Amino acid sequence: HTCISWIRNPLMRTDSPSILQGRRLLVAVSGSIAAVKAPLLVSALVKAGAQVRCLVTPSAEHLVSSVALASLSRHRCYRDQDQWDPSFSRPLHIELAEWAELVLLAPLSATSLGRWAHGLADGLLAGVLLACECPVLAAAAMNTAMWRHPAVQSNWRIVQGFPGVLPLAPSPGLLACDRIGDGRMVAPALIELAAEAVFSRKAQGPDASQDWSGRRLLVSAGPTVEAIDPARALTNFSSGKMGVLLAQAARLRGAQVDLVHGPLQLPDAWLEGLNCVSITTSAELDRALQERQPHADAIAMVAAVADLRRRDGGQIGKPSKSDLPNLLASGWEAVPDLLSNLSGRRHGQQRLLGFTALTGSDQELLDRGESKRVSKGCDLMMVNPIDRDGQGFGQDCNGGWLLSEGGHETVPVMPKLAVAQRLLDALLGSITTAQAAICDES
Repeated sequence: HTCISWIRNPLMRTDSPSILQGRRLLVAVSGSIAAVKAPLLVSALVKAGAQVRCLVTPSAEHLVSSVALASLSRHRCYRDQDQWDPSFSRPLHIELAEWAELVLLAPLSATSLGRWAHGLADGLLAGVLLACECPVLAAAAMNTAMWRHPAVQSNWRIVQGFPGVLPLAPSPGLLACDRIGDGRMVAPALIELAAEAVFSRKAQGPDASQDWSGRRLLVSAGPTVEAIDPARALTNFSSGKMGVLLAQAARLRGAQVDLVHGPLQLPDAWLEGLNCVSITTSAELDRALQERQPHADAIAMVAAVADLRRRDGGQIGKPSKSDLPNLLASGWEAVPDLLSNLSGRRHGQQRLLGFTALTGSDQELLDRGESKRVSKGCDLMMVNPIDRDGQGFGQDCNGGWLLSEGGHETVPVMPKLAVAQRLLDALLGSITTAQAAICDES
């Protein structure tokens, strides 16, 4: 009984190749109870097409089977006693460190964190961490009191200063010790997403990991839903994927991210680490954005906002089908232009990225997109064609054009996470330029 439903888009495609296809990933498991989740992570990475090797510390061996990890990764699981195996022609910690394109520390225990922070190499994992020059995803997990201990926090700050480290602090929740608090390892689905984020960037390597550190980004995502009556609603096919991936990619690059989102069709794990506000209507979205805008360095308005809403809020009783034509023909008003309102309220250095979903020829989209960018006061405008196969609402990929005052650049069709990284690069460049201009004037 919906006029336009928010059920999953039947045209949604999920057959695009994974960003992790063919990548060499070393999954290192240390002695936290969260080690029991390692097989789920390894299985997901292998299904995504990655080449996976596993390493377990002596403590982790008590918690997860090296046989299981070997079976899931299709390769032997390395242990401390393998480090000096004479059958290896080179030291194993060097061999693994040079083989890996990315190390995933999942989980990272307090003990392994301490060894890493202070440069100890008294085990296979410790040696690999000192020898590797590739990025390291560190997903910490331990008891709340342990996590909050000053020594652990000091060690955590130390490793975050190492080149190429992408820290995944533990999430709040129910822990194995029955305590509720910080200490739970982030979900394997988020660790997989973080790994994809590493390989979706143009600029890779140790110096490109945390370039959004110290900045705050406000992102809107997903559809808004406007009630027609108690049983029907007006909305669209947006899954929220583009906005959530933009938010999570910024967070993984060091930003503090506020995400205001409508109903999503995504894994809950993708929201971990974000300051989330769930909304339904355009009015709720407007209020949430107004509250958070003053604190943001940049805003990405990715939400697909419904164009119309009932003046009475849809609080009438459910009419019969025969009464629907009369109901739909009257009592509607245009939803305020939230993007223009954001532009009108922003402070001098705040940057604004808008999105517009359009149909038509390339030139029509460029002309209409530029007109919208100027009229709505955006620094950047992403133009999304939604009438082309394999991109747009509910798809795994996206593409189009990114417009700015200096012209436009083509964004080829690629996974949405890669598009998110391109947009963050452009938005960060806009922030840096604006800050430099202020400095020159002063």
